[in-house]
Amino acid sequence: MKIVKSILIAITILFNGCSTEQPTESVTLNLLYDEIWDHQMISFPTYATYVGYPGQNGRWSDPSLQFLEKYEVSRINFLRRLQDIDQSQLTDREVLGLKLITQNLQIQTEGFKFPEEFILIHQRSGVQQDISDVLSIMPKNSLKDFEDRLERLRKAPEYIGKTIDVLRIGLEKNITPPKITLRDVPQQIKNTIPTEISNSPLLNSFNNFPVSMTEEDKNRIVTQAESIVETEVYPAFEKLYDFLVEEYIPNSNESIALSDNPDGKEWYKHRARQFTTTQLQPKEIHDLGLNEVARIKAEMDDVITKSGFEGSFDEFTNFLRTDPQFYAKTEEELLSGYRDIAKKADPELPKLFGKLPRMPYGIIEIPSYAAKSQTTAYYRGGSQKDGRAGYFYANTYALNTRPKWEMEALTLHEAMPGHHLQISLAKELPETHPLIQNLSYTGFVEGWGLYAESLGTEMGFYKDPYSKFGQLTYEMWRAVRLVVDTGMHYFGWSRDEAISYFAANTPKSLHDIEVEIDRYISWPGQALAYKIGELKFKDLRQRATETLGDKFDIREFHDELHKKGALPLDILDEQMNNWLDKKNTSVM
Repeated sequence: MKIVKSILIAITILFNGCSTEQPTESVTLNLLYDEIWDHQMISFPTYATYVGYPGQNGRWSDPSLQFLEKYEVSRINFLRRLQDIDQSQLTDREVLGLKLITQNLQIQTEGFKFPEEFILIHQRSGVQQDISDVLSIMPKNSLKDFEDRLERLRKAPEYIGKTIDVLRIGLEKNITPPKITLRDVPQQIKNTIPTEISNSPLLNSFNNFPVSMTEEDKNRIVTQAESIVETEVYPAFEKLYDFLVEEYIPNSNESIALSDNPDGKEWYKHRARQFTTTQLQPKEIHDLGLNEVARIKAEMDDVITKSGFEGSFDEFTNFLRTDPQFYAKTEEELLSGYRDIAKKADPELPKLFGKLPRMPYGIIEIPSYAAKSQTTAYYRGGSQKDGRAGYFYANTYALNTRPKWEMEALTLHEAMPGHHLQISLAKELPETHPLIQNLSYTGFVEGWGLYAESLGTEMGFYKDPYSKFGQLTYEMWRAVRLVVDTGMHYFGWSRDEAISYFAANTPKSLHDIEVEIDRYISWPGQALAYKIGELKFKDLRQRATETLGDKFDIREFHDELHKKGALPLDILDEQMNNWLDKKNTSVM
């Protein structure tokens, strides 16, 4: 990579016509992008695997404090160099890119003062899930791809050991995840290392070998993988299990509030800014949530009345939670239901979008070893380089908690026109540096997913009152998040208070509610982004409709939203206002 950069500089100097002339600001900026991108990929090899960056598939990220110290210095240095770029010498598109990367690094470096490095494990993420998950998304195109898997397995014990070292230091400093978020982690480890090694998810991806591989190589790879898992990885996980059960979990913090940590209120404010990409304060967010809950509740009451149900809100939600007609009897029935909805959604998309992604997607179940503690669903993007489609992962654990009336809204959120459309379009942007192409802003990404649910009415969904109530339930769910997330992490709410508030305003099952609340406890601030992002998209659509009148084109509007990939909400607002000004001028 350094050789390529040197060649680019030499070419630039040659075309400038003078060997002593410095590269233009545009060239300097792009070379700096290369440096930042390469550093990020080498620093986080598992993320490099996800985006298809070559050469890192045999490595794990380094969780050690020694690595983190060097990493922080590098990021601060990159930020200073970005701030030295002369924007007056750049095109409008380059100025936007510089603004995005600079803002990204600014909020990252501002966060270095908070001890995030010690929060390495809880029920939703950590080394107990990372290893199997990363192995599962690695490419399977060559013998080298499987040799990389073996190399990662060999290095897994070191990765686990370094994680234990950092967790132990965090424990000494009294900086740990809340104890409640750790209760399922020991069982997750046990699920990863079952007595019968062939059943371990660590070996699940040692299959579907390419035709170019010989039988001898296939057998060797599988035999070596089993040996490494049994003799090296299992003992490392057993050590982690013992450490967690005997030392870490018993002494972890009882408090669920981020604000109870040193400088915790500022830490929470920072995370709120990071995830929402706004300057909204916790009190403003809490009040916004209360207002949205009241508004949506009125709409839900209206649906109940129109359904003909005779009873209270609580009675109706209990009916939705408990009546067998609303639940699939088998895992395959549930997955088939999601797939049928997706097939119905696809032909409706050209009515709302002029540009659709090339990347295909599928719908599969969340791995059983992690399903109990996972939320209802999640999306994982594809990689054209590695030949991997995007996937909507549906939770098939406890079928009596997966109601049919939520399936339409959930599918539109996770697949099309939600996450799969938005994330795939961003990855397919032309002539965009991968550093910019892979930026992800939760307010935009999750706000779009929730906005996409609202498009279901225009796409022919939510025809019966139960599915319509399901769509409102999902919107209410995100409004409730604003209240309970700020409530627990900033205003002193207990876990039980948060669960009770959630249950009083939605028909979601108690299991789902508890998993959700524990998710917010383990991931402070992240849940704020959905509703705040959705409201921004709806506000932009209303502004565009009012400004352009009968010249408003929904396909053009949606395409414009995605033209530059995911953006911070403040910059999105600025970009769309500029577009509206130009459109309005041309219409007049």
